[in-house]
Amino acid sequence: MGKLTVDILNHEYDVHIGQHTYGLFESHYADLLHSADRVAIIADEHVASLHLRLLQEALQFTNHEVLVKTVPAGESCKTSAVYVDCLSFLLNEGFTRNSLVIAFGGGACGDLTGFVAATFMRGIRYIHCPTTILAHDSAVGGKTAINMPEGKNMVGAFHQPVGVVFNTSIFETLPPTEIRSGMAELLKHALISDEKWAKELLANPSFSKPSIDWLSEELLQGIRVKAEIVAEDEFEQSTRKYLNFGHTFGHAVESVCGFGGLSHGESVMIGMAFSLILSEEHGNTDEQFTREFIQFAIVNGYTFNPIHEHSFQTFLDYMVKDKKASFGKMNFALLHTIGDPYIQEISDIQCEKAFEELKKRTGEFQ
Repeated sequence: MGKLTVDILNHEYDVHIGQHTYGLFESHYADLLHSADRVAIIADEHVASLHLRLLQEALQFTNHEVLVKTVPAGESCKTSAVYVDCLSFLLNEGFTRNSLVIAFGGGACGDLTGFVAATFMRGIRYIHCPTTILAHDSAVGGKTAINMPEGKNMVGAFHQPVGVVFNTSIFETLPPTEIRSGMAELLKHALISDEKWAKELLANPSFSKPSIDWLSEELLQGIRVKAEIVAEDEFEQSTRKYLNFGHTFGHAVESVCGFGGLSHGESVMIGMAFSLILSEEHGNTDEQFTREFIQFAIVNGYTFNPIHEHSFQTFLDYMVKDKKASFGKMNFALLHTIGDPYIQEISDIQCEKAFEELKKRTGEFQ
């Protein structure tokens, strides 16, 4: 079982990862659970149908009735209607500022639950129990949000969990698209932190079909990268922006495709290729690495179809509304070299040039 501690100013919590982590509820988290007057699980309905009993059995030791609120699977849960429905559920069930909620699902369910916890009675405690590889990124750092028709994660808050508990045995039921989605975020952590690690991932023939044991170690390394950055910059004023590598264009892809139409990680993979092309122009990354990255993505089942099916203007309309934009200007996380990120202001003309180049290079593989 792996463990690391996220140490943020005035707040510290543990991240556990392994196949038997739910046993920690009766030991490591027993006092926390007993201190809550009410406990609820907010669960992705698909995940609940497969694994809810596993979590419920781990919580049987407590003298609480653990209530369950299921929400739509995936990004479909991150709407204002679902958010308000969850708040009403807690109010109708008598929850107070001393209550506790547990997120049980992937990154989307965690984002929703975190935002519910952040805003219910001005903030209550919550635990993440992530069930996807992708959530190794979103479950750590305290970013919570729901989507708006105008863009992804446009309404949210910073609200740190009191613990993150991964049970990796659940990963065995993940479909290929969810594996690809999560592995893209793992690769992002490598690209912004460690050239050797990034190249090892790109050379791994089992990247899209990882073993649970190997994956547990790799995810812990990815979480460590994020935890160190978040500890330095909790509210994204400086270095935390590096974690947005691939996300400015990736979020636009995700929005254009309709939330859930293409997974978050698959959209970010397109965004990272886009950012690598920008990094050739504005940093010191080389064209050959970008070509190898694109080929690697295609070999491992990632698609670049959206950029061939939609105009640049369609994506630009979402990018200029991105919450990372400032005074109408787009700020991208780019790479000086692999493992050395920085922030660069990029004009729409420069973006369009990179877009056309990405279309050209990905078209060579079709």
